[in-house]
Amino acid sequence: MTVTRFAPSPTGYLHLGHAYAAIVARENGSRFLLRIEDLDQSRAREEFVDAIFEDLHWLGLAWPQPVLRQSQRTQAYTNALETLAAENLTYPCFCTRKEIADELPFWGGVVPVRTVFGEPQSDATATTNGTAVPEHVRRR
Repeated sequence: MTVTRFAPSPTGYLHLGHAYAAIVARENGSRFLLRIEDLDQSRAREEFVDAIFEDLHWLGLAWPQPVLRQSQRTQAYTNALETLAAENLTYPCFCTRKEIADELPFWGGVVPVRTVFGEPQSDATATTNGTAVPEHVRRR
């Protein structure tokens, strides 16, 4: 069984690219999941969630209920991170997003590590150009 996922962010209305991505995901999987990427609480709006559901139904798409919301799954991510850390598969990183982006040309456009979480994982900080930077956890 192939499972595909469409994970829009409810920070605005869907556009043609979203519609295309959702249809392609549905056509390429025997199980289609919808997850709402609502971590940007300053911009996410429930009215956009409702509009996403309405637009996807209009496109003829259906998905299992309840719809997963990224903001409600932090414990699952914490558990996964703890499992990876227990296997020594993570390390602390104090890089800013800009510093990582600046490295992209050196690595041929691909950063060799991926962020496991975008939020700080501890109170540890480093100083970069005189600015305190919180520790983030990266996967080895």
